[in-house]
Amino acid sequence: MEVNLVAESIKFMILGMLIVLIFLMVLVEIMKLQAKLINKYFPQKAPTAPTPNISQDEESKRVAAIIAAVAEFRKNQNNQG
Repeated sequence: MEVNLVAESIKFMILGMLIVLIFLMVLVEIMKLQAKLINKYFPQKAPTAPTPNISQDEESKRVAAIIAAVAEFRKNQNNQG
């Protein structure tokens, strides 16, 4: 009689696992369909990166400021050490 109970429990285990597997497969397909529908009716716009319009004069001022800052830093480092 115990062998019959073990066989029945294995059958129920396999049945339960199959039900869960089928449910998960259906869930995945529904999610894929949902993603397609959302992308179809509500497409995302590609973000465009703004391009900075820096003139040559602004760029040269920026470079000069960086050079001056580095020179001042080096001068202060030499005076401290």
